[in-house]
Formats: sequence, C-alpha cells, structure tokens
Amino acid sequence: MKIIKKILVALLIVFIIMQFFGPDINEGDITTVDAFIADTNPPSDVKAILESTCYDCHSDVTTYPWYNKITPVNYWLADHIKDGKKHFNLSAWNDYDLKKKDHKMDELIEEVEEKKMPLESYTYTHGDANLTDEQIAAVVAWGKDVRVKYQEQLKAE
Repeated sequence: MKIIKKILVALLIVFIIMQFFGPDINEGDITTVDAFIADTNPPSDVKAILESTCYDCHSDVTTYPWYNKITPVNYWLADHIKDGKKHFNLSAWNDYDLKKKDHKMDELIEEVEEKKMPLESYTYTHGDANLTDEQIAAVVAWGKDVRVKYQEQLKAE
C-alpha cells in the first residue's frame, strides 16, 4: 500500500510541475484573415459562421477555452490547431496560388457538406459551431460561388 501512495504522490507532483509548462499559443493578429475575407467576400451570415466555427483552428487567432490552462489538455488543443492550420489556413490565404485556393475551397465545401467540419470534439464545447442544415447550405453555396470565380480566373490565365 505504501508503494501505491508514493507512486500517486509522485504522479501528483509531476502533474503539478507540468502545469508550469505548455505549448506555444496561437495568438496572432485577427487582421491576418482579412485577405481571405476580401478575396472570398462571404455574406455576413457566412462570415459569422466562419468566425464561430473555423477561425480557432484554421487561422493564426484562437480564442482559447478555460481548460486550455490545464496540461495535458493544452497540448491536445495545440495539436488540433497545428493540424487544422496545416490543412487549411485562412491566415496564409495570400500565400496560396489560385489553383491551391480553388482546391482549398473545394475541400471546405466537401468537409462541411459531409459534416466532417467542424469536428465533433469542437462542437461539444462550442455549441454555436454545431451547424444547422441551413447554415451548411449557406456555406456550401458561398463556397461554390467562390470556386466559380477562381475557375474563371484560372481559365483566363
């Protein structure tokens, strides 16, 4: 029994020490998404959906929940954000060429239509990110309009 107590005390001490360390936080400037907004020109309802469901993981700006202060949860969140930005980064929109922008919009449409995005684990704690069928339709329609614009520009090149 004494060995179990010693192990538990050691684990508690390690857990407490871990709280003083954490991953880098994703606190960039919100203006980094301005190029994306200007280029894709979403209607106000779609812009609000993007802000509430996409920015946290797919831009340089994350609004962190209270539980981000707890290690190891903060590492799990940081990994999700890193992975999200790797696949689709609104803050890096100007770095994408026209063909890549078109492809990213195609992926956005597919992920939202198939209800793969936003992630279910995100919607557990962000109820406003649980998209209705009407919101999904609005995002998809906007995305398709953006793709038409990009495809016309690609043809003109």
